[in-house]
Amino acid sequence: MSMPITEVDLHAYADDVLPASRRDEVEAYLAVHPDQEQRVYDWREQNRSMREMFGHVLDEPIPARMRDAVAPRRRYRVMQAAAGVLLFLFGGVAGWLIHSYSGVPAADRMAAFAHQAAIAHVVYSPEVRHPVEVGADQEAHLVAWLSKRLDTKLKIPHLNEAGYQLVGGRLLAGNQGPVAQFMYQDGNGARLTLYVRADATQSRETAFRYAVERGVGVFYWVDGRSGYALSGEIEKPELMRVAKLVYQQLNP
Repeated sequence: MSMPITEVDLHAYADDVLPASRRDEVEAYLAVHPDQEQRVYDWREQNRSMREMFGHVLDEPIPARMRDAVAPRRRYRVMQAAAGVLLFLFGGVAGWLIHSYSGVPAADRMAAFAHQAAIAHVVYSPEVRHPVEVGADQEAHLVAWLSKRLDTKLKIPHLNEAGYQLVGGRLLAGNQGPVAQFMYQDGNGARLTLYVRADATQSRETAFRYAVERGVGVFYWVDGRSGYALSGEIEKPELMRVAKLVYQQLNP
């Protein structure tokens, strides 16, 4: 009797590391479970996007200061560990989960937050079939679900005034816990994403900051215990206009 198909099998299949003896069983399973087949497809697309953004890291030399800090008898183990980290990064989960926020200055944490928001935008905004987990037609459910998962009361801004309609949202993994991503689209198909986290530290800092990550503009800020990052491949003034609209709706 064949063993049941598990989540581990599906991830291994998506990453092309599943033994051949098990591959036929997984493919037969996916053929009659289209929902799981779509999950595997999404993981592979995420892997592809991550490789496009970070594949160059594999070719970068190890900095001399790091090489010199490792005794010769330990270098092999360190290289093995580094390879394991890269494999983890290119797996079906977000690579930023391997980083710790302990002892990192607040400004650096926010810069990392903007970087994560840009990555999430690049990964999900091109999606055609499944850009979100819950569509705008279930907005009440979306708000309740993500509010519960982030353990904070969320509000979804409506950007019709700026020409963007809500597509829906999804739950993602962040450095400090779950984060929410809301997606918007204009009449030409251009998309913006709003990345929201519930920060454990109360902050009075609300100033907007701007960053560009591989062609994606990001306006990000902290408001109380929540962090927000609006990402899009549009000009800075237009993105700023929408970011202000988001802020106004969150702080009526």
